[in-house]
Amino acid sequence: MDYVFMTDSDSDLPYALKEQYDIPVVYMPYALNGKEYFDDLGQTIDHKSYFDSMRAGAVPVTSALNEPTYMEYFEPVMEQGKDLLFVAFSSQLSCTLRAVYNVRDELLAKYPERKFIVVDTLSISGPMTLLILKAHEMYRAGKSIEEVASWLEANKLRAQAFFTVDDLVYLKRGGRISSAAAAVGSLLDLKPIITETKEGKLESIDKVRGRRKAMSYIVEKTLENIGDPNESFGMVLHAGAPEDAERLKKMISEKLPEMEIRIENVGPVIGAHCGPGTLAFVFMGKERQY
Repeated sequence: MDYVFMTDSDSDLPYALKEQYDIPVVYMPYALNGKEYFDDLGQTIDHKSYFDSMRAGAVPVTSALNEPTYMEYFEPVMEQGKDLLFVAFSSQLSCTLRAVYNVRDELLAKYPERKFIVVDTLSISGPMTLLILKAHEMYRAGKSIEEVASWLEANKLRAQAFFTVDDLVYLKRGGRISSAAAAVGSLLDLKPIITETKEGKLESIDKVRGRRKAMSYIVEKTLENIGDPNESFGMVLHAGAPEDAERLKKMISEKLPEMEIRIENVGPVIGAHCGPGTLAFVFMGKERQY
């Protein structure tokens, strides 16, 4: 190919698929117990150990990637005489995409004969992975950089997620809910239902009492928004909650038996903000309604 398809690890792209398709990934930073790591899709710290450490009291911290580090990823592509398509996580969830655009502008000035297209997916984690997999299929089929980028732009709002968290303390730490709301919610066993919006933000659309009701609500929202279940597969994502992930998969499979469903892990950067026990279902469906 005359261009490189690249993404970032906030997609939570399963490592096995990254390896299978040889997809270059920018690894995003986080710190755990005072030590800095990069999210290499579970290779340095496996997902179970990471969420076990959070349950034991560790408080991971995430940060934005700087321009020099992006330059280290991007400039070698330009130097090889190739163009670059970078599929990025939502600009509404971090300031890091500004650094991507700054580096792109600098490289295009230095290599004016090259193309460098950035797609803001308005997604993070599983929905972003679904976009990547379909777009990379087009890439492998020989579609041009413009064709792949155009498909992503046209379809990115069809990548949907509905998820719930197990412990409100992590949303409180991230400033997404107040201390009072977290205290009352925990007392009443309230579970928020969160989605990725048209603007690329995370928004709570409802709350229910109890884990089981939260899972049933996710199934309802999936059925409401799925469109054609034969079109693609879905993914159950979990943050150190494999038994609940299996349960949610079974609940969805009973309603959509024709749909292929994988179970995958929430990564450390996203997991730092939603916490252990987070459970989600992601799929390509109708355009986002929120």
